[in-house]
Amino acid sequence: MEFERLMKNRDAPHIDYGAFLGLLPNNPKACPCNIDGIIERKGKFLVLEWKRQGESMSEGLRRTLQALAGTTGFQVWVVRGDTDDGLRIGKFYSVPPFGKAKLLGEGVDEFIAVYRLWYEYADGQF
Repeated sequence: MEFERLMKNRDAPHIDYGAFLGLLPNNPKACPCNIDGIIERKGKFLVLEWKRQGESMSEGLRRTLQALAGTTGFQVWVVRGDTDDGLRIGKFYSVPPFGKAKLLGEGVDEFIAVYRLWYEYADGQF
């Protein structure tokens, strides 16, 4: 599949931001978060956060994603799945600036369809 060719190194380690804990005396728990993906088209941004089935999301990441979702030109999706052995997607959600995430769809085929719709929207096709 074309997707797998894009992965430079699927075994690359993730950045551990634990060393940032305590660096800001007024907010010792403040720590950068790792966002999994972002695509831009004509000033519109789609942020993708991937979570494996059953994997939790930290409160800080949740707030960051909601803040991004409230920024003009940004949409944020949380995808339940992985890319360990091809593209595997369960449910995927749109993150609003406030409240709970809204289900967008389920499965690879629906994800691809909605992803393409986002691109058409960002491209100004509708």
